[in-house]
Amino acid sequence: MIQITLKVEGMMCGMCETHICDTIRNKFPVKKVAASRAKKRAVILSEQEIPTEALRAAIAGIGYSVSDIKAEPYRRKKIFGLF
Repeated sequence: MIQITLKVEGMMCGMCETHICDTIRNKFPVKKVAASRAKKRAVILSEQEIPTEALRAAIAGIGYSVSDIKAEPYRRKKIFGLF
């Protein structure tokens, strides 16, 4: 599993977050996606890598810009040392 973090500029409200998430879900094979206007980012979990230029183009196509993309292996967080 891969975690992709996008720094997204231009989100102003909850509808912006929803628009970003819906666009990513509809265009790419993702397991999970969440966006935060306060943190100015979207985080994607995917089984496979997603081309960075395709992500940038999809987000630009709906009026936002991506200033940074970071992909790394997903590591599930430990909760109280049980996992």
